[in-house]
Amino acid sequence: MIIALASLRVAASIDDGLDKIKQSISEAAVQDASIVCFPEAYLPGLRGQDFEVPHFDESHQERALNAVSEWSRANKIAAILGMERVTGEGRQVAAFVIDGEGQLQGLQTKNQLDPTEDRFYVPGATRQLFEIKGLKFGIAICHEGWRYPETVRWAAVRGAKIVFHPQHTGNNREGVLLKEWGASDGRPYYEKAMACRSIENTIYFASVNYALRYQESATSLIAPSGECVGHLPYGQEGLLVHSIDPDAATGLLASRYAPERCQESMAE
Repeated sequence: MIIALASLRVAASIDDGLDKIKQSISEAAVQDASIVCFPEAYLPGLRGQDFEVPHFDESHQERALNAVSEWSRANKIAAILGMERVTGEGRQVAAFVIDGEGQLQGLQTKNQLDPTEDRFYVPGATRQLFEIKGLKFGIAICHEGWRYPETVRWAAVRGAKIVFHPQHTGNNREGVLLKEWGASDGRPYYEKAMACRSIENTIYFASVNYALRYQESATSLIAPSGECVGHLPYGQEGLLVHSIDPDAATGLLASRYAPERCQESMAE
């Protein structure tokens, strides 16, 4: 199976973001991808960063879902759309899964928020396993995949061959210009965490970042061995298209997880 990861620049508006999404879906389909995944909260943009987030309400959410559903159907490709979810309790960060027939399969909310996000979002409380063309997968959103590895293992122990990881790390104003993937030079640990999430579960891990001037991690595909088999250049907008071998994602180490062996010992 071929997957695509769309690393896009921050959208200047909802319309600009939709245009970029439409183009990415079309380009991914031309390259025979079965699924294309977008960054975290790409519409309207992740709050609390170094850019203005345009107004976004339920009408924008519905419009975006309808548009992406139509583009997925027309191009016969599934999409994982990183977008805010407007609820009665507040805004959530979510990833909406739309299949190649344009049908909404479900969504995954971000359930473990970064502490700096508490003033903008409310967490979700459930997890879902998805399936496209026989490929089972899960989704862990940004901070979840970095700091809460159990969010990835949740999908792996249920048969996921890959976990998609929409994220935002870095900014456009200041920072260090990274040059080498995974280098041990005091840089942020994110790319090392990607390798850990794959190798500790024996599955693929697909991390999708924005295209930022000072990116702190590359949009990357990690094999079940923990090897980075493909990544996009730092700071460049683009589409990472790569084949995966679901049979290689055995989930061996995840399947050996034995929570019953973690019971609290009674004091003698």
